[in-house]
Amino acid sequence: MRQLLSKRKVYTRLFLFYCFIALVGLISNSLLLALLIFTVALLLWHYHHLFLMDKWLWRDRKLSPPISEGIWGHLFEGIYYLQRRDRRKRRELRNVVRRFRDGAEALPEAVVVLRDDWSIIWSNKLAQILVGLHWPADEGLRLDNLIRHPDFLNYLHAAQFDIPIELPSPVNDQLTLEFNIMPYGIEQYLLIVRDVTQLKQLEQIRKDFVANVSHELRTPLTVLQGYLEVMDDENLPDKLMWKKAHNVMLDQTKRMDALVQQLLTLSRIEASARVHFDDAVDVPAMLHKLEQEAQALNRDKQHNLTFDIDAELKVTGVTEELRSAFSNLVINAIKYTQNGGDIQISWQRQHKKAVFAVNDNGPGIAPQHVKRLTERFYRVDEARARNTGGTGLGLAIVKHVLSRHNSRLMIFSEPGKGSSFSFTLPPELVLGNTAKRSSKKAAN
Repeated sequence: MRQLLSKRKVYTRLFLFYCFIALVGLISNSLLLALLIFTVALLLWHYHHLFLMDKWLWRDRKLSPPISEGIWGHLFEGIYYLQRRDRRKRRELRNVVRRFRDGAEALPEAVVVLRDDWSIIWSNKLAQILVGLHWPADEGLRLDNLIRHPDFLNYLHAAQFDIPIELPSPVNDQLTLEFNIMPYGIEQYLLIVRDVTQLKQLEQIRKDFVANVSHELRTPLTVLQGYLEVMDDENLPDKLMWKKAHNVMLDQTKRMDALVQQLLTLSRIEASARVHFDDAVDVPAMLHKLEQEAQALNRDKQHNLTFDIDAELKVTGVTEELRSAFSNLVINAIKYTQNGGDIQISWQRQHKKAVFAVNDNGPGIAPQHVKRLTERFYRVDEARARNTGGTGLGLAIVKHVLSRHNSRLMIFSEPGKGSSFSFTLPPELVLGNTAKRSSKKAAN
């Protein structure tokens, strides 16, 4: 602990100096002159140290104090000690602020620190992306002057922050943001902004899914109920009527069964654990069998089907899931391509990867529909899908199967010019390094 400056010692020492000078003046018969000279020298000594202090504090870049003895040396050391303590506290404060900012930057939400007058103190980088705020350029500006949405202004001025508010992003109206304000510190507020776009989309998908399932099941059940209500023991239909009713009820029953089976398949894929890539899948044999099924399905359509299969290209994965993906893509092409169309199915090796592609010259798909094709129950043309017996789940199943096999479905289509559905399995799932291509097979 540093010793305090003693007034007693200072005054005693000054008194002794003056006594000594007075004694010298008496001996030399010039007492007043000696006291005057000593007093002026003492003042000059003090002023010299004042100038040293001024230079050290305001003009000198050196951190160490001037070298001096006595009172001024004690003062210099005291000021230097206070400066070091202040620098240490400022360094600790900077570390605290840096840790706070680093933590706020790592958050998945936009964070804005506000004064009680809604002026901005600080914001993280995500606030620039989601809300359009810029720090430090916007420091001191009022938040209600930068975000001008009427609902947000009402929310801000009402000061009822128990429930967050959802608004479109000021920089991108495709994003939905959740604004949450809470007290923070002394006369400060913390604004937290979350991107809830995906949550809103998932909620909408869930609602659409329930509505679509109900709708898809209601139609065949209504048909079955209608026919059963007109049939009783006393009023049986004639053979012609019964044959028609039987065929319709059978079709509707098959339609419900197909819907339930695909829902179960989709649910099983989503609920199952991660894929163990230990089982070899004989894709060429699978596609040859699928070719026979496609030819049977193609009897009415009379498409020109072409299968180009690498006979030795095998992969690892889940056999049943991959069979479902291949089958859905081929059957969709057969169903939705006009009669007599050209459909090419390819399974080939490209740069150690396995590529499956289905190309057709059908009616094509408009760009606004392409990005939504893998959604459950989404249909480009409701009437056409119902006529072909589609459930709207086939491409959703393909999407989930490919996601589990580290791949994704690529769709290229243009109205009037056909469509291309393809996916690529990564090299780590491909067995072998050589490829021998089989001859092309064509079937009408």
